[in-house]
Amino acid sequence: MRIVVVNNFYPPRVGGSSHLSDALARGYAARGHEVLVVTAAYGGAPAREGRDGVRIVRLPAVMLPETRFAVSFDLSFASRPSLGRELGQLLDDFRPDVIHQHGQFMDLTWASGAYARRRGIPTLLSVHTRLENPAALYRHAFRTLDATLVAPRLRRYRPRIVVMDAHMRDYITSRYRGGYRDLVPIPVGVDPAWVRGGDAAVGRQLAGVGDAPILLSVGHVIPLRDRVGLVEALPAVLARHPEARLVVAGRVYYDVFLRRAEELGIAYAVRPLGAVPKASIPHLLAAATLESHEQGDGMGTATLEAMAAGVPVVGWGRLDNFPGVPLQDGGEVLLTHRGDVPGLAQRLLRVLDDPDAAREMGERGRALIDAHFTLDRVLDAHLDTFADLLLRR
Repeated sequence: MRIVVVNNFYPPRVGGSSHLSDALARGYAARGHEVLVVTAAYGGAPAREGRDGVRIVRLPAVMLPETRFAVSFDLSFASRPSLGRELGQLLDDFRPDVIHQHGQFMDLTWASGAYARRRGIPTLLSVHTRLENPAALYRHAFRTLDATLVAPRLRRYRPRIVVMDAHMRDYITSRYRGGYRDLVPIPVGVDPAWVRGGDAAVGRQLAGVGDAPILLSVGHVIPLRDRVGLVEALPAVLARHPEARLVVAGRVYYDVFLRRAEELGIAYAVRPLGAVPKASIPHLLAAATLESHEQGDGMGTATLEAMAAGVPVVGWGRLDNFPGVPLQDGGEVLLTHRGDVPGLAQRLLRVLDDPDAAREMGERGRALIDAHFTLDRVLDAHLDTFADLLLRR
C-alpha cells in the first residue's frame, strides 16, 4: 500500500501524537509499504528528508504565539492560499491508497480531508486530544470550535476514526456526530524494548534528587493534566516518606501545580525538569519508584510506557479506560476516580510502603502491555483497518 501519514506534530517536535505517528510511519515502512509523511515545519528540521524508509515533507508553517487559549502549546499551522494546490500536487505525485491523519483540529488534517473527498481516498483519523479546558470561558470556546469548525469539516469527508480509550469514544460520539463513517478501537501502541533500556543511575542524575524515592510524572503539563491533584496528595506522602520527590518530565504549559506547591509549603519536594529528550525517558523510568502521569481522565502513551517498563502506575482514571482490556485497581495499576485526592495519596503510599507488592504490580502491568499494547499489535490493527477501508472503497 501507499500510505500517507498526516500530522502537524512530528519529530523533532516532542509529544505523544508526534512520537506515535512517527513510530507508525516507520512501522508501515518496515512492513514493506510506501510511506509519505506530511507535516508542518518545526525548528531547524529539513523541509524534505528520508529516513527508515519514510519520506518526510515539512510544509512551511507559522508558529502561533503562546496564549492561555491555546494552553501555551507551540502550535504550528501550514495554512496559506496555496496550501490546497501544493498539497494536492504532492499527494497526486505519490498516488496514495489510504491517508492516516492525526489530530482533528489541525489544518493539514482538514486540507488532506478535502483532498481525500475529491479523490475518493479512504481516510483514517486518530484523535489524540480532546478540545476541553476546565476554565468555563475556554470550555465554552472549545465547544464552539468543535461545533463550528471541526465537526463541519469532518462531515464533508467522514473518515473512520480511531478510538484509543473510553473517554475519547465518549468525546467523539458527543462532539462529532455525523462526522465519521464509523469508529474502530485501537489503543496507543508502545515499543517495550525501547522503554526498557534505561539506566537508573543516569535517570537519577537527570532528576537531580540523589537517592530519594522518585514519584515520576511524564508528559506536558496542560489544564487537562495539571498535576494539581498530585501536588495536593503530596503532603500526606511526605508525612510518611519525607525524602520522596515529585519529578515532572514535560514542558510546563500550565503552572498552577507549582503555585499550589508553594501554597502548601512543599515546593522543595517538586522538581519540574521541563521538556526532556525522548531518549531520556527510559532512564527516568528506570530510576522511578512509581509513575503518576495524567491527573485528569484517561491514560495515554506515557502511562503505557511506564507500565511497559514495569513501573507501578498510580493515578486518576477509569478501570474500563481501554475498550476490551479491563484493568483492576491494585492489579495492573492503582487507580481512583478523578478528584479523589485522599484516595490518590493512599495509593501512592501503598507503593512506597510495600516495594515488593509494588514490584509485583509493575510486572503485571508489564505483562498487560506485552499482551495488548505492543507496537506490532497496534500496527497489525491499523493495517487491517486500511485493508478493510480499501475493500469497502
